[in-house]
Amino acid sequence: MLRNLPEAPPGFVGRRDELTHLTEALRGHRVVTLTGIGGVGKSRLALHTAEHVLRAGARGVAWADLWPLRDDRLLVATVADALDFSDHTTTMPLDALSTWLADKDVLLVLDSCEHLIAACRPVITGLLTACPALSVLVTSREPLGLPDEHVVPVGPLPPATDAVELFCRRAADAGTALTAPADLVTVARLCRRLEGMPLALELTAGQLSHRTLGEVARELGSRLDIAVDDGNALPSGPARHRAVRTSVGWSHELCTPQERLLWARLSVFRDVVDADTARAVCAGGPLLASDVDRALAGLVRKSVLSRHGGLHRMLDTVREYGRMWLDELGESAELSDRHARHFLELARHADAGWPGPQQARWYGRIDRANADLCAALDHLLAVRPNAALELAGLVGFFWSCCGHLREAASYLEDALALSDESGPARTRAMWALGVTRVLRGERDPSRTLAGHCHRRAQAQDDDEGLLLAAYLLGLTHLLQGLPMTARSEVDRALATMGGPPFSSMGRAMCRLVRVFALTAEGLLKEARTEAERLRADCTEFGEWWTRSYTDYQLALISLFEDRPEDATRHALSMLDGKRHIGDSFGLALGLDLLASALAARGDAETAVAAYGAGEVYWSAVGHPQRGTPELGPVRERYEDTARSLLGDAYEEASLRSVLCDPEVVVRALLDGPVRGS
Repeated sequence: MLRNLPEAPPGFVGRRDELTHLTEALRGHRVVTLTGIGGVGKSRLALHTAEHVLRAGARGVAWADLWPLRDDRLLVATVADALDFSDHTTTMPLDALSTWLADKDVLLVLDSCEHLIAACRPVITGLLTACPALSVLVTSREPLGLPDEHVVPVGPLPPATDAVELFCRRAADAGTALTAPADLVTVARLCRRLEGMPLALELTAGQLSHRTLGEVARELGSRLDIAVDDGNALPSGPARHRAVRTSVGWSHELCTPQERLLWARLSVFRDVVDADTARAVCAGGPLLASDVDRALAGLVRKSVLSRHGGLHRMLDTVREYGRMWLDELGESAELSDRHARHFLELARHADAGWPGPQQARWYGRIDRANADLCAALDHLLAVRPNAALELAGLVGFFWSCCGHLREAASYLEDALALSDESGPARTRAMWALGVTRVLRGERDPSRTLAGHCHRRAQAQDDDEGLLLAAYLLGLTHLLQGLPMTARSEVDRALATMGGPPFSSMGRAMCRLVRVFALTAEGLLKEARTEAERLRADCTEFGEWWTRSYTDYQLALISLFEDRPEDATRHALSMLDGKRHIGDSFGLALGLDLLASALAARGDAETAVAAYGAGEVYWSAVGHPQRGTPELGPVRERYEDTARSLLGDAYEEASLRSVLCDPEVVVRALLDGPVRGS
């Protein structure tokens, strides 16, 4: 069951009537839109409602943050990511997503749609048409205008009750307990003046970390009086709009100069940011690197930022205010450049660290930085397309493994079209695009791209480019059932380029293709020897991606040699490796192989559970072939074995397995009794 929700901030207050209304609305309507000004609490209410649906246990829930998107380019890909669909198909993205989602009972939450309303309409309409059990909960500053859309306006909190409770809770978080009757009277007066707006309340309560309640009441009261009395002080609009703008602006004025500058500069990020990244991108000029930590802490105390672990998050409304000041300071272009340079450097380090012990950490970093990598690419495509080409080429393979195949292909195509770079960066980007093509079953385009890469690398004496081209061509041949041709390609490249086993990404990949080819040719003794040697090298270097595929091959060889216990051990190790780096395609492969090994040793019920989880993962990656050709007969043989062992109970067990949460099944397989047996 899908359960992709962001971590909920603690201390949800009030909204009982709205929650009851929303619960009923979601039973009777397939599109429900929460509308209201920024800062009124739409996202918090949607998140609380989604958690309630998830706790009920009958439906899956997925949350898609749309506010980081500057346009509709990645809209469908973002929704697909939220729904755990890593599309490896060649069909139109929305069609592929609709097909996968068609039989699923899911509540999809689209948060912050107001800037993409025109693009969201056909996406939502298409999904609802194809997916009868789907319903969509939207947050937006205005309705979408869809037929049968049920609009729920979200207003402020009641000033005399819930608003007071929220203010007091946030004051306590800031270190000030407000329990005295006189204090509560002052709080109630503040809440009325702030119109019960949650964002305004939280920002104002955050000031109590370094000011008294009396000071806060006096200073904010005078600002609000000016806002109401002077028609030129703030833009016209409802009082609650003025309350939010006033409170955000007042929080800004009460910040130190360093905090205000950091606030503006942090608005360049699209997602959470840690202190190291904030220092790298935002320090400069009057904001020294040594000032950033102090400014971050100040912004957290003032509720401008929230902090979870080591990550800082800024609300969209607060970000908009910061972006306005960044524009006023004339720093928007410079900060976008800094931001892009930082994430390009991150990608370079990730690529350099791929063969080594930090590989899994780099996979996690690249996956978590997805929104900001997209922001960096958007900027670079507009101003420095050659740098965009390098960045897209560096992250393309990571993204392909982490389930962002569509994003990888889209950015690579654009960068190749816009850049005039002719060196190794172009070869790398063409290679990365070839990987996306072969993973989507497009063998002819991938073969063509591999040929281009080989010729370019040869002309430029680019040894790594030659190895990567050989890997891509070898992989294409493997998927076509031509293992001898695949081995010939990588053997030629490996013989030409010397060096240690893990001196490069391309060398490790070519060695892996060689193992796959030997197995497919039936040369099992040689394949086992090569796989064990490569696995030992991977273990010595702390590398996971290649190691997990050597386990895959060792499991397959063991099955061919009728050694199911060894096959089970290696398949479990393969599955653990793919879980470690978040490779959804590898998880699907591993589950198929593990299920076969379990059936071979007579554990039919667990095998069926693994097969069912594998079916869910395969449907989520949409791969047309389900691995190299030699796996197909193995899967069929041992599915028949499991069916024979269970008899009439097989169909019921199979249905039960498909309905299970695949992540729960994977955890049970890896952490349960089957591992030690």
